[in-house]
Amino acid sequence: MNLGNLVTRSALFWAERVALKDERVELTYAQLDDHTNRLAAALTGLGVVKGDRVAVLSWNRVEIAEAEVALLKGGFVRVPINARLSTDEVIHVCADSEVRVLITDEAHLAAAQHALAENSGLQTLLVMGDGGSFEDALAQADSSPVSVEIDPDDIVVHHYTSGSSGVLKAAMHSLRNRRAILRKITFRSRLYPDQPETFLHVGPITHVSGMALMPLLAQGHTNVILSRFDVDMYLSTLQAEKVTQTYLVPTMINRILAAPNRGDYDLSSLKLLRYGAAPISPARLREAVEFFGPILNQGYGAGEVCSSVTLLTEADHALAMNGRPELFSSCGRALFETEVKVVDDEGNALPVGEAGELVVKGEDVMQGYFNAPELTAPVLKNGRYHTGDIAYIDDTGYIFIIDRKKDMIVTGGFNVYPNEVEHALFERAEVFEACVVGVPDADLGEAVKAVVVARDGAEIDAEALITHCADKLGKFKKPHSVDVVAELPKNDAGKILRRQVRNRYWAGSDRKV
Repeated sequence: MNLGNLVTRSALFWAERVALKDERVELTYAQLDDHTNRLAAALTGLGVVKGDRVAVLSWNRVEIAEAEVALLKGGFVRVPINARLSTDEVIHVCADSEVRVLITDEAHLAAAQHALAENSGLQTLLVMGDGGSFEDALAQADSSPVSVEIDPDDIVVHHYTSGSSGVLKAAMHSLRNRRAILRKITFRSRLYPDQPETFLHVGPITHVSGMALMPLLAQGHTNVILSRFDVDMYLSTLQAEKVTQTYLVPTMINRILAAPNRGDYDLSSLKLLRYGAAPISPARLREAVEFFGPILNQGYGAGEVCSSVTLLTEADHALAMNGRPELFSSCGRALFETEVKVVDDEGNALPVGEAGELVVKGEDVMQGYFNAPELTAPVLKNGRYHTGDIAYIDDTGYIFIIDRKKDMIVTGGFNVYPNEVEHALFERAEVFEACVVGVPDADLGEAVKAVVVARDGAEIDAEALITHCADKLGKFKKPHSVDVVAELPKNDAGKILRRQVRNRYWAGSDRKV
């Protein structure tokens, strides 16, 4: 089987329908099928064979979607790289996944060239842009149909996540895992719609926002892609393109709700607003329903399970508005064929209402972390993925996440692990001790805060620390603020009590994430 065949089928059914569109270009399904055949052939001509890794590093654009389909057609393993990662992290990802070819945009060319210089296994860069090597490769390649047979257990994606370990590692997604996504997203919709949906992608389509891409293409829908999120650009695109579906992270919702001109746009075409990737406050969620209407649904998931494992439906949101306000604090109920349980430290299922670790079982659970059995073993046990989230399930199946077993920070839909930020802080001579925690933030859900103790005789320049972390780690991982304290709480062994530091900032909050 090959999921790329679904695009070929869509090209047969809806050849002239627009498949992909961004600020620069639009492609019909016939053109998408042609381009992806050419790209798969071009990669084969470069010596890439089934199972080889090909990375994609770029801001949102049509070519990222072309690459996803082409890599499926060719039987290659796609390695999507977060466009916000630092150069050192890009180098690490390319080396860790043994990437053969890196497809990049001009904005990330310098980082890509560093990765090429540092990794002997990385042989080729394909640069997207007018007259770039990516376009040249397509123009010169054969357009004959490409469809390499892929077994269900063959790996098709290396999805990088830092998760609870603080180390960038590749969650391996098999064809079977990716087929599970298709089933989940399509099980509630018509397979062959007479009137296509128009879906607006504004988050990184290399990651969460792009999980729906193949299911949408398989059903002949139109995908509009924005290179970045800007409130006015986003709302004007919703209006101009008569968008019917979209996906946002809570940070984006917060910024829309804070915009004074949000009511100036006609959003009547919008039928479904999906959101997820980070917590959102019940008060802000109620405001979002009042503004957008009863069209919101929420998904909860992780890179290790490919997609959402729970769903808080539009009807659930309506119920929260009218009689069950506690549901605004829920991430919904188990989605489709997924099995979700709450267990104790020994893996025993806990009764209704009792808090424990949330674990997930289903065909979309990853195959493990690439070349990292020591990281895989703690999270994959007896076929279940252990999320590290502390939750309880009520007597009607609604799941409520109340805390995290580990200390990962989710800020604006991205995962940040405190250790990596602390390591960067400790590179500064003036920092004696540091503790990084997530603190409440109306826009980001959580903001990264550094609490530091100065070395004797030194002074702390908070902005200098923030700039250093941004340069070292990438801007989304930098602290948003720095508090300087005389000392940090410790246990008898001298270990800093992170939870005590964190709890000071969450005092008075109903939940801890």
